[in-house]
Amino acid sequence: MKIELYKEIVKDIGKFKGLTRDCADMLIKKYTDVSSNAIHSILSAETMQRMKTCRNKLHGIRYDHYGQYITAKKSGQRPGIIVRLAATANLPPALLARVILERHFLNSNKKFSRTDISQYMKDTTLIQDPDLAYEIYLCVLYDDRNGFISDSLCLAIGNEYEVKLQHCLNQCNAAYSTEDDLRERGYDKTPDVKLEIPLAVDGFIINWIESKGRFGSPDIHKTHVKEQFLSYWNRFGPGLVIYWFGFVDNIVEPSEEKYIIMDHFPENIVHMNPTIPEL
Repeated sequence: MKIELYKEIVKDIGKFKGLTRDCADMLIKKYTDVSSNAIHSILSAETMQRMKTCRNKLHGIRYDHYGQYITAKKSGQRPGIIVRLAATANLPPALLARVILERHFLNSNKKFSRTDISQYMKDTTLIQDPDLAYEIYLCVLYDDRNGFISDSLCLAIGNEYEVKLQHCLNQCNAAYSTEDDLRERGYDKTPDVKLEIPLAVDGFIINWIESKGRFGSPDIHKTHVKEQFLSYWNRFGPGLVIYWFGFVDNIVEPSEEKYIIMDHFPENIVHMNPTIPEL
């Protein structure tokens, strides 16, 4: 993806007011040439960035979210009050629900811990106020970028593409060790796959492969390089990074010798034959 197109998508996300699921629908309809997986991945990353700056809007004294909820409830508004408050304030519903739940317990003079709140968010049937319990449940359900549903979805996507990577390697008869295999041997930072016998991809020798079930934006890639890829290169040599949902073109540096970047499993693979003696 060209950097100009990526910036245009990010700009549209920044201007959108409302729930992230509605933002995703808008983006998918507008950018028909961009895969829905890429759209969702970019939106998730931008939402995570927004979360870092919304603390004041969640906890600021001048934002009485709990008071607004109580007022709306007393006026007889239909269920989904907190979800609508979150959409209006451009806040993640699950985070706003957590703030309102904490305030509810404070007003009830009930002792609670962060662990207790997390448990109530996971199982809203534990909340004695049935109306509030349903409101919290709706927030967890409608928030597709934060909370337990989102976490489970991200984990499932990551696992799905790791399995896909292993399937591709099995199809081409490559010998490899998985991340779990490497950890059993005592390694700490490990790629998803360590090739037992290196492969050549378009003439580039790779010793490991990292699978990313997400879109590779400049910021995300920079973080991965610092926290993962350089460690893999120092330990195992050059490798391959697969951003299955695509990436911004300018993260690829032609002179890069530590790893190559692709958005699919490579087709032009050459197996090395360790039985052939060197000349």
